[in-house]
Amino acid sequence: MEIIKQIIPVLLTISLALFVVAAGLASSRGDFAYVLRRPGLLLRAFGAIIVIPMVAVMIIIAIFPLSPSAKAGLLLMAISPVPPLMPGKALKAGGHAPYVYGLMATGAVFAIIFVPILGTFAARYYDVDAQFPASIAARNVFVGVVVPLVVALVLGRLLFKAPKPKLTRAVTIAAYVLLVLAAVPILIKVWPQMMALVGNGTLLAMALAAVAALLGGHFLGGDNVADRSSLAIAAAMRHPGIALALAGANHANQAISAAVLLFLLIGFLALIPYQMIVRRQATPEDEE
Repeated sequence: MEIIKQIIPVLLTISLALFVVAAGLASSRGDFAYVLRRPGLLLRAFGAIIVIPMVAVMIIIAIFPLSPSAKAGLLLMAISPVPPLMPGKALKAGGHAPYVYGLMATGAVFAIIFVPILGTFAARYYDVDAQFPASIAARNVFVGVVVPLVVALVLGRLLFKAPKPKLTRAVTIAAYVLLVLAAVPILIKVWPQMMALVGNGTLLAMALAAVAALLGGHFLGGDNVADRSSLAIAAAMRHPGIALALAGANHANQAISAAVLLFLLIGFLALIPYQMIVRRQATPEDEE
Protein backbone atom coordinates (compact mmCIF):
# COMPACT_ATOMS: atom_id res chain seq x y z
CA MET A 1 0.00 0.00 0.00
CA GLU A 2 2.87 2.35 0.82
CA ILE A 3 4.40 1.68 -2.60
CA ILE A 4 1.12 2.61 -4.29
CA LYS A 5 1.02 5.88 -2.36
CA GLN A 6 4.49 6.68 -3.65
CA ILE A 7 3.72 5.66 -7.23
CA ILE A 8 0.56 7.75 -7.64
CA PRO A 9 2.26 11.19 -7.40
CA VAL A 10 4.92 9.98 -9.84
CA LEU A 11 2.26 8.85 -12.32
CA LEU A 12 0.47 12.17 -11.97
CA THR A 13 3.67 14.13 -12.56
CA ILE A 14 4.61 12.04 -15.59
CA SER A 15 1.11 12.31 -17.08
CA LEU A 16 1.06 16.12 -16.81
CA ALA A 17 4.58 16.29 -18.22
CA LEU A 18 3.52 14.17 -21.20
CA PHE A 19 0.76 16.65 -22.02
CA VAL A 20 3.45 19.32 -22.26
CA VAL A 21 5.64 17.02 -24.37
CA ALA A 22 2.70 16.50 -26.74
CA ALA A 23 2.26 20.27 -27.03
CA GLY A 24 5.95 20.73 -27.76
CA LEU A 25 5.95 18.02 -30.42
CA ALA A 26 2.92 19.55 -32.14
CA SER A 27 4.23 23.12 -32.08
CA SER A 28 6.13 25.02 -34.72
CA ARG A 29 9.09 27.33 -34.28
CA GLY A 30 8.14 30.55 -32.51
CA ASP A 31 4.76 29.36 -31.22
CA PHE A 32 5.61 29.58 -27.53
CA ALA A 33 6.86 33.18 -27.84
CA TYR A 34 3.80 34.28 -29.85
CA VAL A 35 1.97 36.03 -27.01
CA LEU A 36 5.05 37.21 -25.13
CA ARG A 37 6.20 39.15 -28.21
CA ARG A 38 2.88 40.97 -28.60
CA PRO A 39 2.16 43.53 -25.83
CA GLY A 40 -1.53 43.77 -26.67
CA LEU A 41 -2.10 40.03 -26.44
CA LEU A 42 0.09 39.84 -23.34
CA LEU A 43 -1.97 42.51 -21.57
CA ARG A 44 -5.23 40.73 -22.42
CA ALA A 45 -3.78 37.46 -21.21
CA PHE A 46 -2.77 39.11 -17.93
CA GLY A 47 -6.29 40.41 -17.41
CA ALA A 48 -7.94 37.11 -18.24
CA ILE A 49 -5.55 34.66 -16.57
CA ILE A 50 -4.45 36.65 -13.51
CA VAL A 51 -6.76 39.56 -12.71
CA ILE A 52 -10.29 38.32 -13.44
CA PRO A 53 -10.04 34.88 -11.72
CA MET A 54 -8.60 36.48 -8.58
CA VAL A 55 -11.13 39.33 -8.44
CA ALA A 56 -14.02 36.96 -9.18
CA VAL A 57 -13.02 34.56 -6.40
CA MET A 58 -12.64 37.39 -3.88
CA ILE A 59 -16.11 38.71 -4.73
CA ILE A 60 -17.60 35.21 -4.50
CA ILE A 61 -15.94 34.60 -1.12
CA ALA A 62 -17.43 37.86 0.14
CA ILE A 63 -20.93 36.84 -0.98
CA PHE A 64 -21.16 33.13 -0.14
CA PRO A 65 -20.92 31.71 3.42
CA LEU A 66 -18.26 29.18 2.42
CA SER A 67 -16.23 27.01 4.75
CA PRO A 68 -12.59 28.01 5.35
CA SER A 69 -11.43 24.99 3.32
CA ALA A 70 -13.61 25.93 0.34
CA LYS A 71 -12.34 29.52 0.48
CA ALA A 72 -8.75 28.34 0.62
CA GLY A 73 -9.26 25.94 -2.29
CA LEU A 74 -10.82 28.67 -4.43
CA LEU A 75 -8.02 31.11 -3.68
CA LEU A 76 -5.27 28.55 -4.30
CA MET A 77 -6.71 27.69 -7.70
CA ALA A 78 -7.29 31.35 -8.56
CA ILE A 79 -3.56 32.08 -8.19
CA SER A 80 -2.39 28.91 -10.02
CA PRO A 81 -2.33 29.32 -13.84
CA VAL A 82 -0.71 27.32 -16.69
CA PRO A 83 -2.68 24.03 -16.73
CA PRO A 84 -0.92 21.35 -18.85
CA LEU A 85 -4.23 20.16 -20.35
CA MET A 86 -5.12 23.62 -21.70
CA PRO A 87 -3.53 23.33 -25.18
CA GLY A 88 -5.46 20.17 -26.06
CA LYS A 89 -8.76 21.64 -24.89
CA ALA A 90 -8.17 24.94 -26.69
CA LEU A 91 -7.11 23.32 -29.96
CA LYS A 92 -10.20 21.08 -29.93
CA ALA A 93 -12.30 24.22 -29.53
CA GLY A 94 -10.75 25.59 -32.72
CA GLY A 95 -7.88 27.60 -31.27
CA HIS A 96 -4.97 28.65 -33.47
CA ALA A 97 -1.81 26.77 -32.52
CA PRO A 98 0.59 29.77 -32.12
CA TYR A 99 -1.88 31.58 -29.85
CA VAL A 100 -2.68 28.46 -27.82
CA TYR A 101 0.95 27.50 -27.25
CA GLY A 102 1.81 31.14 -26.67
CA LEU A 103 -0.79 31.31 -23.90
CA MET A 104 0.71 28.21 -22.33
CA ALA A 105 4.18 29.79 -22.18
CA THR A 106 2.70 33.05 -20.94
CA GLY A 107 0.86 31.21 -18.18
CA ALA A 108 4.14 29.65 -17.07
CA VAL A 109 5.78 33.08 -16.84
CA PHE A 110 2.75 34.44 -14.98
CA ALA A 111 2.91 31.55 -12.49
CA ILE A 112 6.53 32.23 -11.57
CA ILE A 113 5.92 35.96 -11.14
CA PHE A 114 2.43 36.24 -9.69
CA VAL A 115 1.84 33.12 -7.56
CA PRO A 116 3.95 34.46 -4.67
CA ILE A 117 2.64 38.00 -5.15
CA LEU A 118 -1.05 37.07 -5.18
CA GLY A 119 -0.61 34.46 -2.46
CA THR A 120 1.06 36.95 -0.12
CA PHE A 121 -1.60 39.55 -0.92
CA ALA A 122 -4.42 37.10 -0.15
CA ALA A 123 -2.78 35.97 3.11
CA ARG A 124 -2.49 39.56 4.31
CA TYR A 125 -5.95 40.58 3.09
CA TYR A 126 -7.63 37.66 4.86
CA ASP A 127 -5.23 37.84 7.83
CA VAL A 128 -4.07 34.24 7.39
CA ASP A 129 -0.69 32.89 8.45
CA ALA A 130 0.41 31.33 5.15
CA GLN A 131 3.56 31.33 3.09
CA PHE A 132 3.79 31.39 -0.71
CA PRO A 133 7.46 30.93 -1.59
CA ALA A 134 8.38 31.65 -5.19
CA SER A 135 10.37 28.42 -5.24
CA ILE A 136 7.19 26.31 -5.22
CA ALA A 137 5.75 27.88 -8.36
CA ALA A 138 9.16 27.95 -10.02
CA ARG A 139 9.80 24.29 -9.21
CA ASN A 140 6.39 23.20 -10.52
CA VAL A 141 6.80 25.22 -13.70
CA PHE A 142 10.35 23.97 -14.21
CA VAL A 143 9.58 20.29 -13.60
CA GLY A 144 6.11 20.29 -15.13
CA VAL A 145 6.55 22.67 -18.07
CA VAL A 146 10.13 23.70 -18.83
CA VAL A 147 11.85 20.29 -18.69
CA PRO A 148 9.24 18.34 -20.72
CA LEU A 149 8.95 21.24 -23.16
CA VAL A 150 12.72 21.30 -23.72
CA VAL A 151 12.68 17.53 -24.25
CA ALA A 152 9.85 17.85 -26.76
CA LEU A 153 11.46 20.74 -28.62
CA VAL A 154 14.80 18.93 -28.84
CA LEU A 155 13.06 15.84 -30.20
CA GLY A 156 10.83 17.84 -32.50
CA ARG A 157 13.43 20.22 -33.88
CA LEU A 158 16.44 17.90 -34.10
CA LEU A 159 14.96 14.49 -34.90
CA PHE A 160 11.94 15.54 -36.95
CA LYS A 161 11.70 18.14 -39.70
CA ALA A 162 8.02 18.77 -39.04
CA PRO A 163 5.38 17.99 -36.38
CA LYS A 164 4.38 14.32 -36.23
CA PRO A 165 0.62 14.09 -35.56
CA LYS A 166 0.71 10.34 -34.92
CA LEU A 167 3.48 10.64 -32.36
CA THR A 168 1.73 13.58 -30.70
CA ARG A 169 -1.49 11.58 -30.54
CA ALA A 170 0.28 8.58 -29.02
CA VAL A 171 1.93 10.73 -26.34
CA THR A 172 -1.40 12.39 -25.55
CA ILE A 173 -3.16 9.04 -25.19
CA ALA A 174 -0.39 7.82 -22.87
CA ALA A 175 -0.76 11.01 -20.83
CA TYR A 176 -4.52 10.48 -20.43
CA VAL A 177 -4.06 6.83 -19.42
CA LEU A 178 -1.52 7.72 -16.74
CA LEU A 179 -3.69 10.63 -15.60
CA VAL A 180 -6.67 8.33 -15.06
CA LEU A 181 -4.53 5.75 -13.25
CA ALA A 182 -3.27 8.46 -10.91
CA ALA A 183 -6.47 10.49 -10.53
CA VAL A 184 -8.92 7.70 -9.70
CA PRO A 185 -7.18 6.60 -6.45
CA ILE A 186 -6.74 10.25 -5.43
CA LEU A 187 -10.42 11.02 -6.01
CA ILE A 188 -11.50 7.90 -4.13
CA LYS A 189 -9.35 8.93 -1.18
CA VAL A 190 -10.63 12.51 -0.94
CA TRP A 191 -14.22 11.84 -2.05
CA PRO A 192 -15.66 11.93 1.51
CA GLN A 193 -13.95 15.30 2.13
CA MET A 194 -15.21 16.61 -1.21
CA MET A 195 -18.78 15.62 -0.37
CA ALA A 196 -18.41 17.23 3.06
CA LEU A 197 -17.71 20.53 1.32
CA VAL A 198 -21.04 20.46 -0.53
CA GLY A 199 -23.43 22.94 1.03
CA ASN A 200 -23.55 26.67 1.79
CA GLY A 201 -23.53 27.27 -1.95
CA THR A 202 -20.06 25.78 -2.46
CA LEU A 203 -20.84 24.13 -5.80
CA LEU A 204 -22.57 27.27 -7.08
CA ALA A 205 -19.70 29.45 -5.90
CA MET A 206 -17.13 27.28 -7.68
CA ALA A 207 -19.25 27.17 -10.83
CA LEU A 208 -19.57 30.96 -10.82
CA ALA A 209 -15.80 31.33 -10.41
CA ALA A 210 -15.20 29.07 -13.41
CA VAL A 211 -17.83 30.85 -15.51
CA ALA A 212 -16.44 34.27 -14.59
CA ALA A 213 -13.00 33.21 -15.81
CA LEU A 214 -14.49 31.77 -18.99
CA LEU A 215 -16.46 34.93 -19.74
CA GLY A 216 -13.52 37.18 -18.89
CA GLY A 217 -11.22 35.30 -21.25
CA HIS A 218 -13.90 35.15 -23.94
CA PHE A 219 -14.54 38.88 -24.00
CA LEU A 220 -10.85 39.79 -23.75
CA GLY A 221 -9.94 37.38 -26.54
CA GLY A 222 -10.66 39.79 -29.36
CA ASP A 223 -12.98 39.54 -32.36
CA ASN A 224 -11.98 36.05 -33.46
CA VAL A 225 -14.05 33.25 -31.92
CA ALA A 226 -11.09 30.87 -31.95
CA ASP A 227 -8.91 33.33 -30.01
CA ARG A 228 -11.74 34.07 -27.61
CA SER A 229 -12.22 30.42 -26.80
CA SER A 230 -8.48 29.87 -26.38
CA LEU A 231 -8.10 32.68 -23.87
CA ALA A 232 -11.30 31.65 -22.08
CA ILE A 233 -10.05 28.10 -21.61
CA ALA A 234 -6.60 29.31 -20.53
CA ALA A 235 -8.26 31.54 -17.93
CA ALA A 236 -10.74 29.01 -16.59
CA MET A 237 -8.41 26.00 -16.35
CA ARG A 238 -6.03 26.21 -13.41
CA HIS A 239 -2.99 24.16 -12.35
CA PRO A 240 -3.93 21.83 -9.46
CA GLY A 241 -0.29 20.80 -9.03
CA ILE A 242 0.74 24.31 -8.00
CA ALA A 243 -2.32 24.74 -5.78
CA LEU A 244 -1.75 21.40 -4.02
CA ALA A 245 1.97 22.12 -3.60
CA LEU A 246 1.13 25.45 -1.96
CA ALA A 247 -1.37 23.72 0.33
CA GLY A 248 1.28 21.17 1.28
CA ALA A 249 3.86 23.86 1.96
CA ASN A 250 1.46 25.38 4.48
CA HIS A 251 0.64 22.00 6.07
CA ALA A 252 -3.00 22.42 5.10
CA ASN A 253 -5.52 19.75 6.01
CA GLN A 254 -6.89 17.32 3.45
CA ALA A 255 -10.15 19.28 3.18
CA ILE A 256 -8.31 22.07 1.35
CA SER A 257 -6.83 19.58 -1.12
CA ALA A 258 -10.34 18.20 -1.59
CA ALA A 259 -11.61 21.73 -2.30
CA VAL A 260 -8.89 22.20 -4.93
CA LEU A 261 -9.87 18.96 -6.68
CA LEU A 262 -13.59 19.75 -6.41
CA PHE A 263 -13.01 23.10 -8.09
CA LEU A 264 -11.01 21.34 -10.79
CA LEU A 265 -13.94 19.01 -11.51
CA ILE A 266 -16.43 21.88 -11.53
CA GLY A 267 -14.20 23.76 -13.94
CA PHE A 268 -14.07 20.81 -16.34
CA LEU A 269 -17.87 20.52 -16.22
CA ALA A 270 -18.25 24.25 -16.93
CA LEU A 271 -16.11 23.86 -20.05
CA ILE A 272 -18.51 21.37 -21.65
CA PRO A 273 -21.41 23.72 -22.47
CA TYR A 274 -18.98 26.53 -23.30
CA GLN A 275 -17.15 24.43 -25.88
CA MET A 276 -20.46 23.31 -27.39
CA ILE A 277 -21.54 26.94 -27.80
CA VAL A 278 -18.18 27.95 -29.29
CA ARG A 279 -18.31 25.15 -31.88
CA ARG A 280 -21.73 26.35 -33.01
CA GLN A 281 -20.50 29.94 -33.34
CA ALA A 282 -17.29 29.04 -35.19
CA THR A 283 -17.07 30.18 -38.80
CA PRO A 284 -15.01 28.54 -41.57
CA GLU A 285 -12.44 31.34 -41.15
CA ASP A 286 -12.10 30.56 -37.44
CA GLU A 287 -11.46 26.89 -38.15
CA GLU A 288 -8.67 27.49 -40.63
